[in-house]
Amino acid sequence: MLAQIVARVQASEPRLGSTRLVAIDGPGGAGKSTLAAQLARACDATVVPTDSFASWDNALDWWPRLESQVLEPLGRDEPGRYQRYDWEQRALAEWHEVAPGGVVVLEGVSSARAAVRARLSLAIWVDTPPALRLARGLERDGDAALPLWEQWMADEDNHFATDNTRAHVDIIVSGT
Repeated sequence: MLAQIVARVQASEPRLGSTRLVAIDGPGGAGKSTLAAQLARACDATVVPTDSFASWDNALDWWPRLESQVLEPLGRDEPGRYQRYDWEQRALAEWHEVAPGGVVVLEGVSSARAAVRARLSLAIWVDTPPALRLARGLERDGDAALPLWEQWMADEDNHFATDNTRAHVDIIVSGT
């Protein structure tokens, strides 16, 4: 499947200035980060994780910061620059630069939302059963994070139902 995705990326047209923007979307714990890392290696791409913008307190309303710091500059063929959110410290951390041109993988929950669809060269959905996603999340974040994960999953369910993201992607892959 990775080879097919790489071929689709390489055949796609840039829609964000000279940049091919590829979104890897799906709910938390689906396997988006794993796929993004594989695709980045295969395409010499830069990964911009939405986890660098979101937080437990702000699951989905962080988009304006991504838009102004990364997407708008790339659309002008200028470097994007963003400050990563540190989930453990619950504060903004180091800065990252994103060069224009080539392939940028926007990875994370809501990365293929309606607000960006026209600028995506390719949109991918990672489909994984809720029980497996929750187990992966708790393995990473610890059992004490269960209430946070339950709220997060409810928030993303509401977002995906309203945005109808899955129906608008180009490729659906299994995260199992």
